[in-house]
Amino acid sequence: MARSGNRGNSQPRWLFPFVVTVIFLLSVLPLGRLAATGIASALQGHARQMLSDPSLWQSVYDTLTTSFFGMIAAVVLGGSFALLLTLFDIRGKTALGFLFMLPTMIPPQVTALSWIGMTGPSSALLKAVGLAPPMGTPNPLYSISGIALLYGVQNAPLVFLSLRAGLLALPRDGVEAARLAGASSWQVLKDIILPLSLPGFAAGAAIAFVSCVGNFGIPAILGIPASIYTLPTLIYAKFATFGPGTFADVSLLSAIIGILSMIGLTIEERVLRGRDYRVIGLSGQVAVFRLGIWRILAELLLWLTIFTILVMPLTALVASSLAPAYGVPLSPATVTIKAYEEILFRQSITRTAFTNSITLSLATAFGLLVVTVLTGYFLVRGKSRFAPLIAALAEIPYALPGIVLAVAFILVFAAPLPIVGISIYGTIWIILIAYFSSFLAVSLKPVVSAFRQLDPSLEEAARLSGAKFGRRMADIIVPLVAPAAGASVILVFLIACNELTVSALLWSAGTQTLGVAIYNLDDSGSFNLASALSVLVVIMVIVMMLVLELLANRLPKGVVPWRS
Repeated sequence: MARSGNRGNSQPRWLFPFVVTVIFLLSVLPLGRLAATGIASALQGHARQMLSDPSLWQSVYDTLTTSFFGMIAAVVLGGSFALLLTLFDIRGKTALGFLFMLPTMIPPQVTALSWIGMTGPSSALLKAVGLAPPMGTPNPLYSISGIALLYGVQNAPLVFLSLRAGLLALPRDGVEAARLAGASSWQVLKDIILPLSLPGFAAGAAIAFVSCVGNFGIPAILGIPASIYTLPTLIYAKFATFGPGTFADVSLLSAIIGILSMIGLTIEERVLRGRDYRVIGLSGQVAVFRLGIWRILAELLLWLTIFTILVMPLTALVASSLAPAYGVPLSPATVTIKAYEEILFRQSITRTAFTNSITLSLATAFGLLVVTVLTGYFLVRGKSRFAPLIAALAEIPYALPGIVLAVAFILVFAAPLPIVGISIYGTIWIILIAYFSSFLAVSLKPVVSAFRQLDPSLEEAARLSGAKFGRRMADIIVPLVAPAAGASVILVFLIACNELTVSALLWSAGTQTLGVAIYNLDDSGSFNLASALSVLVVIMVIVMMLVLELLANRLPKGVVPWRS
């Protein structure tokens, strides 16, 4: 195999063009096409027409309101868990962290369905225990506050991860010095730890806000029935009533979503500007404070929170799936598994959705693995000055809301492909390519982490002995990065199999995914069928997370998100 002419560079000549082509096709081309369409629409006067539409500004208001209060809820909930599990002598930290991460791994539409099954007069669970409100009582979740609450539950683990990473990097010698000087635990927490933790709080808040802005599943389930439209659901509604100006409208709406996301990240940067958070001393083992007699109360509050945000909603989801119909009280006389029989053996649509989701997820996970092993090798081992730019471009599609990415790929593939004259719009192939783009960063991160921990001397010795690139990859590099590669496959499969936001706009008859099937079942009034399918999805999520937990000790630090 050909190698670079530079003897100091062990990469083959084709690797750089390969990586550039991948980044161009998965990031630059779709996002450039979206930007060009938005600019052209604005120049043609579509922007003025849309900006004069009151429904647009109402959806902007609803998006900002739900996202802001969802961010606040996420910061309070995730920040509390991060502080307690990282700084204090709480027992069962691994179990609590694992369970707290579940809501963000569960698809948002499933989260919405589980909470609907837990509240309101038609709740099978509340009817079973005699606590259901009178019939006709409105469900409080179908509101701005209900959407914001579930945003907070869904995104609190993101704040937890961000803040915990900062807390684990604090200098333990500074804390010990304050203690030796006579400072109480409260003073150390207030005057040293919390100020130094502001970057983690700000980063977590920004990530939560951006995630709320782009969330489709929760406002689709809770908002559309109440005529509350956020920007992602407004885009969905525009496509549902497709017309001559639809592409122009959704391009501008996507631009607005992108601008709101950038505003959130810019505010985070401004909050931290002018502040110096560099620390001196040993880090990585923050001091643990002892709660004494308050430890039992703190542990009870943590487990009660897990019970409220996770156990109760999932129990309600199971109860809804076992009831013969939505609103029927669950009892030994009414319990049935007909919903599971229906979706597994009678509903061809759900069987198709299972097949499509598993096929797409496996193809995405293993296809991206090949791409990211080569890309990760280039980014870590290469000496190209373009490496930072390529790494940034790989991250952008994952950072953008999925609905924006879906619009970008529709614009790219709406017309037949050049030369071959074949259109992939409306086929499963457009979903696969969009998944490649959306989850490239998810697959790349564990592989890059593994490459950075490898000693390059092994490969260099093989290269000096005459081993070509393919032989070095097969005999040295791939075996050493195999654990991280396995984690990459599981993470991508887990996220892709439950995805809704991207496929909501890209699916057509015969290409439904599990996320789309759940949403369509609920939209058609088959709540018990949607609940049964959601239960199976949750089981799959838990199994995959347990597999990652079992592999955690063999993986690079940071690959398993709920592990320190």
